[in-house]
This record gives sequence, structure tokens and C-alpha cells, in this order.
Amino acid sequence: MMHRSLLAFTFLAVGVVAAQSQVQTHLPDAVAGARPVTIERIKVHGPALKGNLERNAEDRDVLVILPPGYGFNPARRYPVVYALHGYFIGAEQWSKEIHVPRTVEGAFAKGAAEMIVVMPDSKTIHNGSMYSSSVTTGDFETFIARDLVAAIDTRYRTIAQRESRGLAGHSMGGYGATRIGMKHADVFGNLYIMSPCCLAPRPMPRAEDEAALASLKSLEEAAKLPFPQRAQLASASAWSPNPAKPPLYLDLPYGAGQQDVRARWAANAPLAFLDQYVGNLRRYRGIALDVGDQDGLKADTQKLHEALNRYGIANSFEIYPGTHVSHIALRFQDHVLPFFSRTLTGEKR
Repeated sequence: MMHRSLLAFTFLAVGVVAAQSQVQTHLPDAVAGARPVTIERIKVHGPALKGNLERNAEDRDVLVILPPGYGFNPARRYPVVYALHGYFIGAEQWSKEIHVPRTVEGAFAKGAAEMIVVMPDSKTIHNGSMYSSSVTTGDFETFIARDLVAAIDTRYRTIAQRESRGLAGHSMGGYGATRIGMKHADVFGNLYIMSPCCLAPRPMPRAEDEAALASLKSLEEAAKLPFPQRAQLASASAWSPNPAKPPLYLDLPYGAGQQDVRARWAANAPLAFLDQYVGNLRRYRGIALDVGDQDGLKADTQKLHEALNRYGIANSFEIYPGTHVSHIALRFQDHVLPFFSRTLTGEKR
């Protein structure tokens, strides 16, 4: 299934069930002695999103998880981890899939250093921004790397330096962590990439989708399409925008211009542009990748690991037992947050 179309490389590993209901993920056991965190739900304005042609909201929902000691130590500052959600979901659903707050509290109870965890919502009219820069979707890459970081540093007691900021993400969020991480090593100091989608160019999309997509007359019609076709629209909005083609303002990989669109999509594949950012990648203190052994994204995740190895860029890579989503909560608790506990620079005490 992963090789049938351009869609497959992006989203189908999640499964169509993700489009229909809350994905069921393994709930880690409660950790004895875990202290409660505080979850704040805020809005962050995104100047980078101003004027986007889809009219995706410029004021974005953001979940901020404050560690147990935050309210008791008013002079203390904390490192921050930015955690990016996948396609078709927003920050709230992502938090449920990784079982926040239990997993964050569990990680701290097991010994991870306290940190702030930030979960921004990057869902769009087509259910995913791809964390890319597009006049159609909005410049979500800059929103995450600049607008969001600046807002969090202003509002909370953070350690406002790259060595104290981590970037993580799963699936589309793993793509975002890879893309943004390569381009913004001046902002982030450590990366954890979970089951990233969209790393490499893929074959032509399914012919059966062409008629349905080519005949679209409005965003309202687009919203009624099935999961795979909506995912193609998300990719096109992000990677082949066209401000001269209302009402969708995008080019699709069909017809006379399909080779051009395919090239534009390929230009957004991290395995194609990694060579341009080797210097940035060398700046990271830690880079970690993981993927389930039953995940269709396993091969490309391994290729990213191998590409980093070719350049001598230190990274860890693990293939663990599981599907695309089955154990992401446990991974977040027992691997992601402990990784950042080891690699982020905390406050000197």
C-alpha cells in the first residue's frame, strides 16, 4: 500500500481509521509518585501566517505543559521541548494519542529533568500544514521556528537559547521536525524525529483520484472528499501553491504540468535537500530517530539515519516493535523526554 501513490508516502501509514476516530494507542502504566503537571491552553498569533489564501487561522491554539515545580519555583527557568502533531489531527488529539498528562508526569517521575512541553496546533483547512512555507497554506515553518518560540519565551520562564530548546514530532510532525530542524539550527539544539513521513519523492499518484480532484469547485466540496484525496490537497497546498488558481490556490500532480508539480514536491523531500544543510545538522548536540517495525515509513526513516551517518553526523536510530501509532505514548514517556533531559542545557544551579 505504501507504494501505490504519492499519497501513500505521506499519510496512509496512519490508516484511514485516523480520519474517522481517535487513534487508540497503548496507555503506559501510571508511575508511582508522579506529581501533577499544569496544562495551559493559549492562543499564539502568527505573523508568518498573515494573508494565507486558505484563510487558515493566524491565531493558533497551543497546549503548554508546565512541570510540577514551575509554580513553586518562581525564579527558576526551564528548557523547552516543542512537540509537533501529525496529519489529520490537531494538538488536542495529539495530546490524547500520547496520553498527556500521564506520560509527561511519568517521565519526570522516572527521573527526566523538568522541562516545559509545547504542543502547537498546525491543522489547516485540508487537515495538515506540512510545517512548510506556502502562500496558500501559510508559512507554518516560520510560525513554529520564530513566532511560536518568541511567544513562549515572552510568556513563560524559559531558558531562551538554542541549547535549551528541543524539537520533536511524529509522522507529519516528524517531517516538520526534520525540515525545520535542518533549516533552523540557530533556534533549536536537539531533535527527536518519530516515524517521519514525506522524506523522499514517490511515484505518481493514483489515476482514480484525478477526476475527483480536477473537478473541485470549492473548499466546501474539498471538505467532503475521502481521506487520501484530502491528503493530496494538503500536500499540494503546502508544496505546489498557485496564487493564480482560485479557489484552491494550488497545482495538482496531474495533466500537462504534472512533471513540474512532481519536481516541486520532490524539492520538499528532506532526503533530497539534506545535503544543503549538513553544516546546520552538525550543530546539534543530539539527534534521535525511531520508527515501529510494522510501520510503512520504516525504510525511509532508516535512509535518513544512513544519510546522517554518511556525513558523520552523530545520531541514534531505533526500530522498535510496533505500528505507526501503537506505542507512541510509551516512546514519548520513556524515550523522547528522557532524551531531551540528557541533551538540553538546563539552568545552572
